[in-house]
Amino acid sequence: MNQPIQNAHEETLDPQDWDAVERLGLQIMREAVAHVRDVRDRPIWRNPTEEIRAGFAAPLPRSGTALETVYGELTETLLPYPLGNIHPRYWMWYMGAGTFGGALADFLAAIDGSNLGGGNNAAALMDNQVIAWLKQMMGFPESASGTLTSGGSMANIIGLTVARNAKAGVDIREEGVAAMPQPLRYYASDQVHSCHQKGMELLGLGNKTLRRIPSGADLRMDMAALRDAIAEDRAAGYRPACVIATAGTVNTGAIDPLTEIADLCAGEDMWFHVDGCIGALIAIAPRYRHLMAGLERADSMALDPHKLLHVPFEAGCALVRDADRHRGTFAVHPEYLEDKPRGIASAEYLQDYGAQTSRGFRALKVWMTLKEHGVDKLGRLIDQNIDQTHALAALIDAEPLLKRVSDVAVDIVCFRYEPEPRMSDEALCDLNTEIMLRLQEEGIAAFSDTRVKGRHCLRVAICNHRTTRTDLELVVREICRIGAELRAETR
Repeated sequence: MNQPIQNAHEETLDPQDWDAVERLGLQIMREAVAHVRDVRDRPIWRNPTEEIRAGFAAPLPRSGTALETVYGELTETLLPYPLGNIHPRYWMWYMGAGTFGGALADFLAAIDGSNLGGGNNAAALMDNQVIAWLKQMMGFPESASGTLTSGGSMANIIGLTVARNAKAGVDIREEGVAAMPQPLRYYASDQVHSCHQKGMELLGLGNKTLRRIPSGADLRMDMAALRDAIAEDRAAGYRPACVIATAGTVNTGAIDPLTEIADLCAGEDMWFHVDGCIGALIAIAPRYRHLMAGLERADSMALDPHKLLHVPFEAGCALVRDADRHRGTFAVHPEYLEDKPRGIASAEYLQDYGAQTSRGFRALKVWMTLKEHGVDKLGRLIDQNIDQTHALAALIDAEPLLKRVSDVAVDIVCFRYEPEPRMSDEALCDLNTEIMLRLQEEGIAAFSDTRVKGRHCLRVAICNHRTTRTDLELVVREICRIGAELRAETR
């Protein structure tokens, strides 16, 4: 039998010298301010050197290192090699540019240390307040429910899960998908985000459950094709369960006809889910909010504060109109998580609205962002980005060497460098890919490439509160410069 150790030295992770920690904290704050303030003066991206890569292969540390030494290592190995999304010319993957206030919120959330799975505490009250604000911003009723998530993928999966359970025709939590009297069908356009395939697989429904409906010339879901697919599936013995409308596709920002889809779902007794991770928050923009008409009729919705609200990662959100169905999909209360009439466990468990029992305090950075800037200014910045995208499209149209391949729906524009009209798509793909990579490697700008209706192109997504018109003019010049240099190299 083990005996307790007598007079053992008891340890803690708290510092022995709090004054030294305070001095280091002030230094970190000064350098953090400079890091964000001077971001425009740095290359957007640097490839980590072999020495840096080797450092991240170092063995597990067995003994500790002074905190100031650890921080010094980070200033050399981490901060000079970012993804680049806080830079004003980061227009690659669709993500926000962050704010200093949001970064402070993440620090304060860690200092508070609350686990937002539940409990009677101020952090949980703030979480509920943030959900209430987001419901108001999206036009959802007060009676709706919501939960903060890691991002749009998990938010979409929550909505798709509630839809499955609502339309399964059986107690699916008890009986499982094998007990469903009819196989379900979900519908989305051929431009739908890949997370929905993952959702179908995770829900045990399989990828074939998700029918991809052709998009039209405007890259929006073809409503006639959708109606035909639903009728065909009903006749074949399937149960049409859910339409996934995309409010801003990843490739081009195209917005599916939300009002028409809402009407169809109401008439067909189907669940109406909106993937609004790109565009839902346009609903708060003063001049472009009309683009989101119909969004407020969704049964469930996914949106991303870490995009157009520029909340630091991670911060997604799922909203569900029927709170009872939402909670009924996820709530589980074993004996160690029973409600109590008072005390810490006397509040509603936030974990009842998603798959996570442990939940980070994401609400604070959303709360601080909305409090610091206000929804009106955040909406104006969304308008600004859409205006900038139209301005970039005009610059592209005015440059003979550049050709747009899609219309501008929101804040995404697709185009390519096309010096000769008879160049093959393969040659244009190689040329444009090299332009894109050199822009990244020279630290000038970051955007991605994709295919729109089979045509390879470059894609600029302006979800960035630091971008200016000067940045747009610069990148057009640099594309043409690099393109000319590449052409000269091949002659």
